[in-house]
Amino acid sequence: MNRLQRSLPAIALALVSLVGLTAAQTPVRRVVIKAGQLLDVKAGQTLHDQAIVIENDKILSVGPISNANTMNATVIDLSRSTVLPGMIDAHVHLTMDPGHFGYDGLAISTPREALIGAKNARVTLLAGFTTVRNVGAGGYSDVALRDAINAGDVPGPRMLVSGPALGITGGHCDNDLLPYEFHSTAEGVADGVEAVQHKVREVIKYGADVIKICATGGVLSKGDDPNASQFSLEEMKAIVADAHRLGRKVAAHAHGAQGVRWASEAGVDSIEHGHLMDEDSIAALKKNATYLVPTLYLMDWNRENAAKANLPEFLRAKMELVSGRGQRAAKSAFEAGVKIALGTDAAVYPHGLNAHELAVYVRLGMTPIQAIRTTTLNAADLLGWSDKVGSIEPGKWADIIAVDGDPLADVTTLQQVKFVMKGGEVVKNDYAR
Repeated sequence: MNRLQRSLPAIALALVSLVGLTAAQTPVRRVVIKAGQLLDVKAGQTLHDQAIVIENDKILSVGPISNANTMNATVIDLSRSTVLPGMIDAHVHLTMDPGHFGYDGLAISTPREALIGAKNARVTLLAGFTTVRNVGAGGYSDVALRDAINAGDVPGPRMLVSGPALGITGGHCDNDLLPYEFHSTAEGVADGVEAVQHKVREVIKYGADVIKICATGGVLSKGDDPNASQFSLEEMKAIVADAHRLGRKVAAHAHGAQGVRWASEAGVDSIEHGHLMDEDSIAALKKNATYLVPTLYLMDWNRENAAKANLPEFLRAKMELVSGRGQRAAKSAFEAGVKIALGTDAAVYPHGLNAHELAVYVRLGMTPIQAIRTTTLNAADLLGWSDKVGSIEPGKWADIIAVDGDPLADVTTLQQVKFVMKGGEVVKNDYAR
């Protein structure tokens, strides 16, 4: 045995001791939030005078303020506020802005998309949305944004991202704006079972957390019909099988009834939009326990801000089509008991207005607590993160917001979030001014 071999046990012991010493010296960051009103989203009731004890990025305990130990803790006084879990938006496009649709979007490079995303990530976080699912971005710009947020380079919500959306040649998720001689094809285009299987594996290779597909035509694209199905049932079954086997969920953009029904039968985890559904497609969602992510406020915003939307005529006509039927279809889905998770399609309208979606749900028949659950418990379930986010409970990330007033009486209070904490770090506190 040589000298190096004889020395290895001693070196290993020294390293273990050093690691143990370093861990022992790392201080625990302890925060206590004094909540005057704490909304228990599971029970659907408001608890009074509660203390949320946080260690580092996780919630340690929740209970009466009188029992809380505030020694060596930073105390945040929200005794005049209503405290609830950070909201979740299951359908955003952080790397896009209003006005970037149609031919104007051709001028936006992938690096520019990523920088736009950094701006919108901060706006979304400050609006009280501590987690989002980004479903569709060019050039994997959303992967870069997610990684930058996780590294602490830029502020923003937790992100699950899809990278490029998968679609058929000439479909909603292709680039249909340029003539033949450009030979322009979007990154996610694939046709046939073998090709879509390859594309699922490819986007996962480059960082996708979730698979986004286009099951029907869309609104903000040229030359396609929102009512028409695009991927075949066999193609979608192949996508879902590969995605689920590789640990990814599938979100399906779908407006038309046939595409909604086929996507649900194929086993997708959520239907995005569903604005042109019929009774049979709604029944399929209920039967298959498929989530609907309705994206409804965009219709109100576009009606009220037609000039700001600045949509080309070939897009405006399709927006009017889905706006005329979309909210009625969603109301039917609500009444049928379809599972609903909040999603906004933010980018079609300005980021930061995400919580306006909740008021539409209430207008269509939900109670305020049912609406709030779509952006907390339900959305967390859809994302597969129920053990991490969606409620204020021990062991979950300390993603916490606060508002004035009572959201159970008026859900629009969530449009004016005054306090935001993500992972135990305060990123906004208007009460401290």
